[in-house]
Amino acid sequence: MRKVLFYTLLAVVLAACQKSQTLEERAAELCAYIPDHELLEKSRDYMTKDFYAVLDTMFYRLPQHEALDHEWLYYFVTGNGGTIADYEVVKVEQTDKDHAVATISVRQEWAECPPDETGGTASAEEGEIPEEHILSMERVNGQWLISDFDDHKADCIRYIAINRKEQAIRQAISDYLLREVAPYYLQGELCVPSLMMVREEDSSVWGDFWVFWYKIEGDTLKTVSGGDHPGMMTLRYENGQPQVVAFERVEDGSRFMPTAQRIFGDYLDIFMNMHSNESVREAVRREQLYEYVQQNNLNVHYYQDYGWEAKELEF
Repeated sequence: MRKVLFYTLLAVVLAACQKSQTLEERAAELCAYIPDHELLEKSRDYMTKDFYAVLDTMFYRLPQHEALDHEWLYYFVTGNGGTIADYEVVKVEQTDKDHAVATISVRQEWAECPPDETGGTASAEEGEIPEEHILSMERVNGQWLISDFDDHKADCIRYIAINRKEQAIRQAISDYLLREVAPYYLQGELCVPSLMMVREEDSSVWGDFWVFWYKIEGDTLKTVSGGDHPGMMTLRYENGQPQVVAFERVEDGSRFMPTAQRIFGDYLDIFMNMHSNESVREAVRREQLYEYVQQNNLNVHYYQDYGWEAKELEF
């Protein structure tokens, strides 16, 4: 009887050890799907659907500068500017039958050794900085997958929702300008609005809205026509999607300042700073035009206004 009890306990201990070892091995394996510079295509099979969707949306559907705003996710995919040498599973704790948490030690090597306290340069060994991160694991259909990293999935999903709403609003404004304003200009092959948002509140958006028509010559977009339409757009949501239902515009000539003051109110200074700063306007135009070219797979690298030198689109 004692032997039976002994072997039973031994079997339980061995099974627990084997389970722990299996989880550690799986956590170590999953670390291979946190690459240094890009999200590998094969990692799709090793992540839960919702978590991969967040990563995919952030890095392949939104502009790069918006992805960089969320530093933890940038670190997760790229290493945050350093070169990640290796990962080590420090420990794994199974919280219930379908969830576990792994502590991952990351040894990050500086691309260039940081300066030491004396102002000199530290050695390569001194440039290594160990860091610890939390890898959350979930068992789905019998397989342990990544479900979170450093407990930031909820933050990321929230951030994605904000950006999706922003993109939807921008698209609604662009659609309105293309439909209601662009036809009154000399037309080219394609029309690309340039939007400088001043303020968003509930269903109202104040901004400096531009319309530009272009024709394509070789690898250059040549400006055919364009104009400025500042004011306030009123939005209405149908099935969660915004639509512009009214546009109160700033008038031209002697009516410009009085109508701008009435429409922009407390945001007048912000609007005027944007409106009068040519470098800001060109930076926004260039960025949004580049995004349009990328999204539509156009073989275009420059844009050019009449009488001016062509400007490069790539950043």
